[in-house]
Amino acid sequence: DILIASTALILLFPLGLVAAACLKLDSPGPIIFRQTRVGQFGRPFTMLKLRTMVHEAEKGGAQWAAKSDNRITAVGRFLRRSRLDEIPQLINVLAGEMSIVGPRPERPEFTRELEARIPFFVSRILVKPGITGWAQINAGYAASEAEAATKLSYDLYYIKNLSLGLDIRVLLRTISSFASGSR
Repeated sequence: DILIASTALILLFPLGLVAAACLKLDSPGPIIFRQTRVGQFGRPFTMLKLRTMVHEAEKGGAQWAAKSDNRITAVGRFLRRSRLDEIPQLINVLAGEMSIVGPRPERPEFTRELEARIPFFVSRILVKPGITGWAQINAGYAASEAEAATKLSYDLYYIKNLSLGLDIRVLLRTISSFASGSR
């Protein structure tokens, strides 16, 4: 994790600077978006991302992001599609809060709700959350409880079959989707 995160941070730093400048020109608000997520063993941590939504998009409380969400800025749409919005999460990896590969960290507001409704959802926190994971490459983005349940099956498969080989497979598929621009 440390080697990959350090190397990726160095290589992607110039792109991150360009993205930051574009964000600043596109809409007001901070460049880095900080959000509390649930980490390994339920420990909360602050996940970093490049901001892709309008400033204070969730003033009224936490809500699922929709596919054609009108809170997403023009630059934010590109950053999400290209996954460049996730560059700052490499800092979370270096801090030991995340891994490169693992289940995506969920927000505490949604975690409580999903744990109450979806059997074994709590099992996701047995391993460090990841920037990418088996669920991300097989099921895409979850924007509802039903989609979170589908992704859970992939997360449980990952946890059960945790290995360097599976991590490498996830990384190669993630790089492939990154290169093709798919999300």
